[in-house]
Amino acid sequence: MRATSLFGLAALMPAALFGQSQQERPNIVIIEADDLGFGDLSCYGATALKTPGMDRLAEEGLRFTDAFCTAATSTPSRYSLLTGKYPWSNKDAKILPGNAALIINTQQITLPKVLKQAGYATGAVGKWHLGLGDGSVDWNDRIYPGAREVGYEYSFIQAATNDRVPCIFIENGKGVNLDPKDPIYVSYKRNFPGEPTGKDNPELLRMHPSVGHGGSIVNGVPRIGFQTGGKKAQWKDEDMAELFLNKAKDFLKEHKDEAFFLYYGLHQPHVPRVPNERFAGKSGMGPRGDVILEADWCVSEFLKEMDRLGLTENTLVILTSDNGPVLDDGYKDQAEELIGSHKPAGPYRGWKTTRLMGGTCIPFIVRWPKVVKPGVSDKLVCQMDLLASLAALTGQSYSDRTDSQNTLPVFLGQAGNGRQELVIEGMFDYAFRQGDWVMLPPYPGKNKEYELYNIKEDPMQQNNLADKERKRLRQMMMRFEQLKRETQKITDF
Repeated sequence: MRATSLFGLAALMPAALFGQSQQERPNIVIIEADDLGFGDLSCYGATALKTPGMDRLAEEGLRFTDAFCTAATSTPSRYSLLTGKYPWSNKDAKILPGNAALIINTQQITLPKVLKQAGYATGAVGKWHLGLGDGSVDWNDRIYPGAREVGYEYSFIQAATNDRVPCIFIENGKGVNLDPKDPIYVSYKRNFPGEPTGKDNPELLRMHPSVGHGGSIVNGVPRIGFQTGGKKAQWKDEDMAELFLNKAKDFLKEHKDEAFFLYYGLHQPHVPRVPNERFAGKSGMGPRGDVILEADWCVSEFLKEMDRLGLTENTLVILTSDNGPVLDDGYKDQAEELIGSHKPAGPYRGWKTTRLMGGTCIPFIVRWPKVVKPGVSDKLVCQMDLLASLAALTGQSYSDRTDSQNTLPVFLGQAGNGRQELVIEGMFDYAFRQGDWVMLPPYPGKNKEYELYNIKEDPMQQNNLADKERKRLRQMMMRFEQLKRETQKITDF
């Protein structure tokens, strides 16, 4: 689908936006958490955890209860948000190692490119996990292509995730604090001579793995993959949250007098969960709960900085998560033992990596005080549609074919019915949402036959209605196959 033409734009825009001058266009901020579940926020019903920073956005904005990412894992979900395309259209849109090549074609349209085209200053801070370089990166030199080549004029990012090497920050395509006398090298095949690992040297660990994570030890934590050198550049997990926060605040200060777009990727509550000492032990739920409190503090402090700079009224802030929650994700941090009555996925069944509701129904809050009235929306929306919707908001068009739909009026709480259908990706499997119905096609080693659920009546997806709703099932099967062709599916599952 192409962006809405400028000719038809006026009919879709809320009246409050007419007549805006160049200076009055909203700033745009997307805050995306990492593995934060639908039920992890108190504004979504959590009682064991209190998230006043995120709750503030809900109180002052529009909280969506039927919002989705396209995939239940990080890389494919983030790919869709950035490109407006289903991840099944790119065979490389899967969980990536830290030395993977950039999976976004530098010629294709992206969300930051659309906003840069509209005259916005663009920046990305925090989690990345979309690959960097061409697959043979020299981390000691310029890392190209990267965030700049997909539209971000400024970037301060991780190469991948907290638990994958290289464990250094990258600012504008260059490793931060690297010493030429101690170059860094990275491998996902074999360890470097003389380097301790989590597998062979558990006595050096302050956090132990439950599965995997037997590679290089950085900051007392075992990672996935191997690295050597770059000692001065290695990050300290407990300082990461405040560092990202400060970089995001610096971006606000630098661009407060012009229209800007900031992608602020929180790294919490992804593993390894290493909270700063001010949050350690505060949740009563172990490190996972502690880092959620830390993430909430980051959001609160970021919003306070917006207040201080006079940016709150005319800044569109979107808070969301890349996928659903997970407890034990490779480290012995007592996430399962200390969960108590807390339900990270809220009323839904499933977790990160699953195509069930718990894996892809995520928090999604939109605040824009100048335009959006506080409230709650049950409209079906998807992160993938931000590209077309924000293109419409800023009066932009593009020629690329995307799967992004212009649902701007719904995002702003104005009108419309949201999406009618959505393909959802789990871990090497798919689900198909249409209205209140979700179809689970059969996959080897999983369900042997089609399953069909009415999620409005059965959010836990326990009552399979495939036999009772055969006509609906056949129609959804046919439409699902049609979408594969229309959206250029190339994955082999």
